[in-house]
Amino acid sequence: MERSATDEQPADVEAADLGGQVRSAVGRLYRRFRSERPEGGLGDTTLTELSDYDRVSPASMSQTVNRLTSAGYAVRTRDPDDRRKVLFSATAEGDELASAARAQRNAWLDRRLQALSAEDRAVIGRATALLTSIADS
Repeated sequence: MERSATDEQPADVEAADLGGQVRSAVGRLYRRFRSERPEGGLGDTTLTELSDYDRVSPASMSQTVNRLTSAGYAVRTRDPDDRRKVLFSATAEGDELASAARAQRNAWLDRRLQALSAEDRAVIGRATALLTSIADS
């Protein structure tokens, strides 16, 4: 008999573990969404392409990029293969800020899940298993 991902989910899921499972399933699903994009997605892009992707104006995207670099969270470098292009990468401080923001979001989700009943956590656990199964298909 074939087992589905949902058969592996315990009835009473601990909130902290469930938070990790939800983050993992959503992350995997998000990566799957990205992999299902048509060719020509967001590899080497212009600010206009980035702004279209995030559904913001090019001016707004430019301001965001400028703020990140001005604050020392990112640096600009020229693309070694195409000197007309500018590459962006996070600095150590930018990585730390991103890690702190991620930890804050994770703690928020874990608190929200802990506030749910065991039955509701089990439902979310089952949904998480289903989302993971979908993402892996």
